[in-house]
Amino acid sequence: MNKTSAPTASRQIAWPSVVTVISAAILIGAEVFGAAFAGGWALAILFGLDETSTHILQAVLFVLGVVVMAGFVRNAQRIEPFFKRSRAR
Repeated sequence: MNKTSAPTASRQIAWPSVVTVISAAILIGAEVFGAAFAGGWALAILFGLDETSTHILQAVLFVLGVVVMAGFVRNAQRIEPFFKRSRAR
């Protein structure tokens, strides 16, 4: 039997894409987490919550922010792939 020699593809990191996504994640993350803490504080005042409830509300909004950021990075990685394939000869 003949084995056909298929070219192997190596993966290289696409640094411009990685830097772009990380930079955007830092910018958007600052906004998301800032909004989570400020929103928790504002809602606690609006509803007259005590200090412990305020921290719990802020923690819940922080976790929601983590979910939003994870979704952002996953979607951004589809648009800006972190790896590019190059064929070895």
